[in-house]
Parts: sequence; C-alpha cells; structure tokens
Amino acid sequence: MSLKAPPSPDPETAGSRARGGRSSRPVRRPRGGGLARLGPLPWIAPVLLLILAVVVYPIVELVRTSFLNISIAGIIRGSAGTDKYRKLFDETDFGHVLVWTVLWTVVVVAVTMLLSLGLAQLFNQRFPGRRITRWALIAPWAASVLMTATGFKWMLNQTAGVLNTVLLDLGLIDKSRDWLGSPGTAWPWMMFVAVFVSLPFTTYTLLAGLQTVPKDVYEAARIDGASGWQTYRGITLPLLRPAFLVGVVINLINVFNSFPVIWAMTQGGPGSDTATTTVFMYKLKETDIAESAAMSVVNFAMVVVLVLIFLKVSRWNEED
Repeated sequence: MSLKAPPSPDPETAGSRARGGRSSRPVRRPRGGGLARLGPLPWIAPVLLLILAVVVYPIVELVRTSFLNISIAGIIRGSAGTDKYRKLFDETDFGHVLVWTVLWTVVVVAVTMLLSLGLAQLFNQRFPGRRITRWALIAPWAASVLMTATGFKWMLNQTAGVLNTVLLDLGLIDKSRDWLGSPGTAWPWMMFVAVFVSLPFTTYTLLAGLQTVPKDVYEAARIDGASGWQTYRGITLPLLRPAFLVGVVINLINVFNSFPVIWAMTQGGPGSDTATTTVFMYKLKETDIAESAAMSVVNFAMVVVLVLIFLKVSRWNEED
C-alpha cells in the first residue's frame, strides 16, 4: 500500500494561520462620495439658507439700524450708540402704548381660545347643517384681514354706518355715535374684529385635536361611570393640550404683531390712544427711522418673552 504525501499548505493560508487565523484579505468598506460624508446637510441646506436670508439677516440688520443715526432721507450719519433707545423710552406715549399692547394681546387671545374651544366642541358633534356651518366659519379666514377691518370701519361710521342706523331706528340711542373716535369704544370694537378674524384658524386647530382623541377612551370612561364634566376635564382637555398650545402660541405672535386691524380702523388715533407697539413703531418711522428700528427690537424681545412665559407656565414639555 502506497502512502500519499500530505498536500503542501497554501503559503497564504499558512501565513494567515501564523498571524493568528486572521484573513489577509482587505476589509471592504462602504463606498461613499463627498455628498454621503455630509450626511443630511445637503437636504436641509436650502431651508437653512432660507432661514438665514428671511429671518436671521433681517434681525441682524434691524439691530444694527437701531444703533445708527439715519436722516429722514435714509442717509447714514454715523453711530448713535444707545441714544435711540433712550429717546424711545422717553416718549410720552411709550408707557401707555406698552400697557395697551399687553392688554390687547391677553384679552384677544383669551377670548379667541375660549370661543374657539366651544366652537370646536360644537363642530365635533353631529348635527344637521354641520358641513355648511364649517364652511361658513372659513369665510373670515379666507377674506383679507385688511378688507374685513375696513368693512367694520364703514359699518361703525358715524354718519352712514349700519350700526348707528339700526340703533337709531330701534330707539336705543338718541344720536349717532362716533364709535371709533374715542378709545373707550374703539378698543372693544377692535378687539371684537381681532377675535372675529382669529376664530377660524384656532377653531380648526382645536377641532383637529379633538378628532384625534380615541373613541375607546370615552367608552371606557362611560363604563367606569364618569360624568360628562369628569370626562371632559380628565380626558378631553389633557389630550387636547398639544393643539391648544399650538393655538395659543400662534395667536400670541399674530395678535401681538397685529397691524391691519388697528391701522384700518383707527390708525392708532386719536394721537396714539388706540395704538399698539407695532402701530407705534410704524408711526415713528415718519420722524426717525432708527428709533422705529429700536421699537422693532423691543417688539421682538417682548413677543419672545411673552411666548417663553406662556410655555413656562403651561409646562409644554412635560407629559401627564
């Protein structure tokens, strides 16, 4: 019987075993070009550029302008330091404009949210004509805010206004009244118009939140014997919280910066008695552009503070 010699080991295999069994083949690495190394940056770059161009750059330019000395013709005459801010705070109308702006924002947002919550609850129920009423609510939202405010201005006109005509015919007033001529009657009407144009968006936001509440939760509460008020307070309101927060924050920003309603109805007059800080800022540009820019910076800081205070009080990032 013949003996066969064992096969000679492969030099590469022998070398691999001598190195501890590790293969000498090169490790394949995933191929990727330059774009792959950047990750998601190429996809979000257009959005970042848009934010820089539309948000960041105007804010930086606004702050820079508030420290300049600019003529009415727009000619820069050097740095003014903080003189424009001192001049702004020394304005006789600045204090009451600031107070009325905060009062205007709080009242309009609070009334809007309460009415919208009731309307959203109503539209979440089934009743005849629900689709028509939902469409009707969109009308103030679809129309221009300036057009709506102008329509109410003519309705409140002292000589040809519909309101005075109706009240005179009913014998409720003795003579026509100038509803927008004094702050005591102008402010309630402007707040009414601001609430009127804010209702559609807020109502549909809360309605969308109501429709996301699972029906099973209500059935379980009904089986447990919970009353209607207990169900609403313990289930509906907590689950509606995200939509409610969105509505409040957006309304805070919109109402605080509201310009068309006030400008179309009273232009902030008489004087600055019915002006908010936004209208006051617009009127300042007629005399001092840099002071108007300083008012814009104060406006921006105020709305940020208002939103942060609300988010802090509401504990928006905490879950029940």
